[in-house]
Amino acid sequence: MQIQLITVGKLKEKYWNDAVAEYSKRLGAYAKLDLREVPDEKAPENMSAAEAEQVKEREGERILAAIKPDTHVIALAIEGETWSSEQLAAHLDKQAIYGGGSVAFVIGGSLGLSRAVLARADKKLSFGRMTYPHQMMKVLVLEQVYRAFKINRGEPYHK
Repeated sequence: MQIQLITVGKLKEKYWNDAVAEYSKRLGAYAKLDLREVPDEKAPENMSAAEAEQVKEREGERILAAIKPDTHVIALAIEGETWSSEQLAAHLDKQAIYGGGSVAFVIGGSLGLSRAVLARADKKLSFGRMTYPHQMMKVLVLEQVYRAFKINRGEPYHK
């Protein structure tokens, strides 16, 4: 199975990079992993709603350019569905068997995702109503995908 994680911006802190490296290593036994960081758009601190939409659109164009046409896209969005780890595992298992085996998770920048990216998404997934730093979400998504593979294989890890 191919798992792609597309994020806006680069991880700067060593502890986030270390966590991403750890889960990437663990996932290597289960899937081909493609971590894609697209540049974030430079934006003024006090921008109008129209300027914020332009920023999201430019970041969205970069995200969409990184997605292959036959890929199943799961966008992280606060308004998305909330799943249990078991539901994510079942969804990934279904995609591996019936969906072509290529899944991309998309994490937007600090302003969120553009309408075009949300429209391209096959599923919108929420990790709850709280707002998290997108650096942390990168680690959380990788951990949950790793957990999903462990669940699907009946291997110990998930309790």
